[in-house]
Amino acid sequence: MSAPHIPVLLDPVLSALAIEPGQKVVDGTFGAGGYSRAFLAAGAEVIAFDRDPSARQFAAGLGGGFRLLESRFSDMAVELGADSVDGVALDLGVSSMQLDEADRGFSFMRDGPLDMRMSDTGRTAADIVNTADLKDLARMLWVYGEERQSRRIAAAIGRRRVEQPFTRTLDFAEFVERVLGGRRGAKVHPATRTFQGLRIAVNEELSELEAGLLAAEEILLAGGRLAVVTFHSLEDRIVKAFLTERSGRTPGGSRHAPPVQAGPPPSFELVFNGALGPSDAELAANPRSRSAKLRAARRTTAPVWSGLT
Repeated sequence: MSAPHIPVLLDPVLSALAIEPGQKVVDGTFGAGGYSRAFLAAGAEVIAFDRDPSARQFAAGLGGGFRLLESRFSDMAVELGADSVDGVALDLGVSSMQLDEADRGFSFMRDGPLDMRMSDTGRTAADIVNTADLKDLARMLWVYGEERQSRRIAAAIGRRRVEQPFTRTLDFAEFVERVLGGRRGAKVHPATRTFQGLRIAVNEELSELEAGLLAAEEILLAGGRLAVVTFHSLEDRIVKAFLTERSGRTPGGSRHAPPVQAGPPPSFELVFNGALGPSDAELAANPRSRSAKLRAARRTTAPVWSGLT
């Protein structure tokens, strides 16, 4: 089956991973298989992860050097056991195919059930909107969606759901738009941040990312590489903080404060400073890549650190 998804920052990811024939690489977010196909073409053995059961349709014909596990990427260390790998790639966020399928409930531009689950288990967005404590709901929209009007939206949801529960994406998007006073010429839909906040809450995306980074640190061989593509500031801050700390680049304290205690030896070294974004050519070919950022690091010989600090 042809893939409906254009892999974002593919060339920079391939460069960052520096794949050599015979290496073992984890594609932690298989999706439609764009990264996996490129890794296989570079001569790697690929172990892919995806919690979305629909991803399996894109795995047909990828050959004996490929394996797809229907599991979260945060479980990669558990799933692989004693196996170590030469590379780990994570392409975060929601995929184009999930956005484009109305029945998945991710898009405020297409009518479908208010679902938003990347897997087929757990709470849906409708479950959260219709039953969550309003203070908790406001916090989700504020923290995960970075929605400044989160309390106002949550209070309005509380009034409406008593009379009529939310079940459909367009109804919910139009409701949020009315609460916020319409678009007023804005280029971004008023429900964008609310939908982002709900999606992240439904799929526990930030805790999944933190656990995935720890798992990658555990399974990467010395010299192995980690490449992470993020799509919003919440994800990027987590990846940046992790790699800054693990590479020993955490800024020192004030000269008036007690000296910072030396931590463990760095478990990663940065492949390049900062983050890479899409080229003009990629932006023209794939507008959805506009917010993508790539960060990458190489595993050192140092032991795995104990958790996040």
